[in-house]
Amino acid sequence: MDRVLSGQTPRLTETDAVEIGAALFGVRADTARDLGSERDRTFLLEDDGPVAILKVSNSAEDPDVLDMEAAAALHVTAVDPGLRVALPKPAAGSDALKARWQDHWVRLYDVLPGSSRISALELSDAALGNWGETTARLGQALRAFTHPRATRVMPWDVQHALHARAQLADIRDPHARGVVARVLDAFEAHAVPRWPRLRAQVAHTDLTVDNALTDEAGFVTGIIDFGDMSHTALVTDLASVLDSVCGGREGPELLRSARLVLDGYQRRVPLEDVELEVLGVAWAARAAITIAISSWRAAQGLEDPEWAERYNAIALRTCTTLESLGWDAVARALGAEGAREPDPSLAARRAAAFGPAVDPLFYAEPIEVLRSEGVWITDTSGRTFLDAYNNVPCVGHAHPRITSAIARQSRRINTHTRYLHPSAIELSERLTATCPPELDTVLLVNSGSEANDLAWRMATAVTGNRGGLCTDFAYHGITEAIAALSPEGWFGAPGPDHVETWDPTADPSALDAAIERLRARGHAPAATILDGVVTSDGIFDLDPAYVQALAARTRAAGGLWIADEVQSGHGRTGTHLWCFERFGIVPDFVTLGKPMGNGHPVAAVITRSDIVAQLVGHTTLFSTFGGNPVSAAAALAVLDVLDDERVLDRVQRTSHGLRAALLAIDDPAILDVRAVGLAVGVELEGDRARAVRDRMRELGVLVGTTGRHSDTVKIRPPLALDEHHVPQLAGALGDALSSTRR
Repeated sequence: MDRVLSGQTPRLTETDAVEIGAALFGVRADTARDLGSERDRTFLLEDDGPVAILKVSNSAEDPDVLDMEAAAALHVTAVDPGLRVALPKPAAGSDALKARWQDHWVRLYDVLPGSSRISALELSDAALGNWGETTARLGQALRAFTHPRATRVMPWDVQHALHARAQLADIRDPHARGVVARVLDAFEAHAVPRWPRLRAQVAHTDLTVDNALTDEAGFVTGIIDFGDMSHTALVTDLASVLDSVCGGREGPELLRSARLVLDGYQRRVPLEDVELEVLGVAWAARAAITIAISSWRAAQGLEDPEWAERYNAIALRTCTTLESLGWDAVARALGAEGAREPDPSLAARRAAAFGPAVDPLFYAEPIEVLRSEGVWITDTSGRTFLDAYNNVPCVGHAHPRITSAIARQSRRINTHTRYLHPSAIELSERLTATCPPELDTVLLVNSGSEANDLAWRMATAVTGNRGGLCTDFAYHGITEAIAALSPEGWFGAPGPDHVETWDPTADPSALDAAIERLRARGHAPAATILDGVVTSDGIFDLDPAYVQALAARTRAAGGLWIADEVQSGHGRTGTHLWCFERFGIVPDFVTLGKPMGNGHPVAAVITRSDIVAQLVGHTTLFSTFGGNPVSAAAALAVLDVLDDERVLDRVQRTSHGLRAALLAIDDPAILDVRAVGLAVGVELEGDRARAVRDRMRELGVLVGTTGRHSDTVKIRPPLALDEHHVPQLAGALGDALSSTRR
């Protein structure tokens, strides 16, 4: 056991304290009040009011440690002056921050505002958050602090919790002894293997209600003791504050109060996953250490045994409650994702919660996803799949640039665009800079459906027409207006009266015929909408002259052109950022969807200012959270990644290799391979596509199907797909074709 903890506290009277203060520090005081301390003697010197704090150290105390405490307090004040800490005062006639009395070192400190008589159970929710934030600030202030004695082994330091096993025999109550032993075992099993991965620094390790002053509301006004500092994991600070301010709370209140402390902490310092995983058991270990050390001191005659057991009752209750919940459950309750096992009931729960109208799950054997990175998706069994389907995370799942931008901005502010903030404006400027000069105005919304709906709304308002034109099996969104322009969702029923379709594989006269059918029903075209790679129709490489003819015919009939770039934009073609650029046309509207934010809900309509001007006085265009600072930060990060990673160059290289590999598959079931960059359709004979898709899933590659008859394997991966992924993708398709051959 630590020499200081095992030693007797200094023996002196309150009169001695007054005399020591005068002799060593020149402090005038008429009384001294013992404030209590575990291993030292601490007195409040008073002279018609508080004058100073006198601290007489245990004779076993290392003077270098005392110097470290003083240096740390001064360092904290220099780094964060708003964080009030007790500062040592020099001895009389000296610059030294300590002086000698008999066998003891003596220090004098400022008196800080606040009270030391707070009850943790009386702390309000707001005060709990303040304790968490103060803990984080203290850790931040000590981040760069170093000292040779910080590597000392402190029994209160949770990283050394297993040393408390030596004191188990001193715990008189068998039940308490068993609880402490099991907590230490759990710490060894859950925390010790993860400990080397935790952020570490010199930490205070003992921010408790005994070592802080508070105002009447329970907010921390000062920190008065640095005596347990050591170089350890950062979560040790949290373990001590949770043990102090949450201990004694019953049932659900224990974890609820802890989460409020963590909210305050993470306002300043977000916790890493591994820290959240160990925090619960580290908290329990801190409580177990309290019981073990107090019991040992009682056994040594340094504390009254009955008082020690009463004191330990709160810590024991904390250990018992946390243990009863289970350590994984505690970790999840404190914010850790925790280990997830496959849940056989999840599909049935989904069906019950979402209802029968929601799209069915993919694959004969659905995937219960856990995490993703780049082009990889991992399920709850730990199996990893190559994602060749999901276009929404366009620069790759969980891209660190995008996730960091989202997290960073969400910690600052997230609100609507009726307040000035530069991110939405910068995003709009950067988007228009990628477009022809005519497209000079950006309207920010939350999804591709909203973007298409807004473009359609403007087209009908400006033209005065109501007719809509789309390809035979298009999909453009889920709003009422845009679902009407999405034949994929008509399920073979006749379309709305004001909508006509055309076959994108036919010549341009097919659009003329569709326009005439509209006119025959009394509708002139308001707009034609086109996904440039016609994804839902089966993926086709449209000839620029063909699309130019379609746009000319639309405008001649009085309609406007909507380029739906949700699936084809952001560099998917490899040759251009926007698919419409391939065709040599200038649309009236360009619509972008969630790939714009790598999956974050952000979307846009890029259009002409003269179109928007025609709406002035008739309506306002505003989406509450369209272009909010967080969404804009995500979208700006995507544009940066597209540039920095030279994504278009990568798409060209990868798409050439992929197309060649697919064409090299010698299987009679392949009727056609159609590729536009990394939008690829492999048309198969009959109804083979679904079986091939499911078999590829079994082989570890995720694809979809498309086309009116779902006869085409859809390959539409994140644009992080690279050349070295091609053999796995093409190999899985070849193997799936062979194994599903009839």
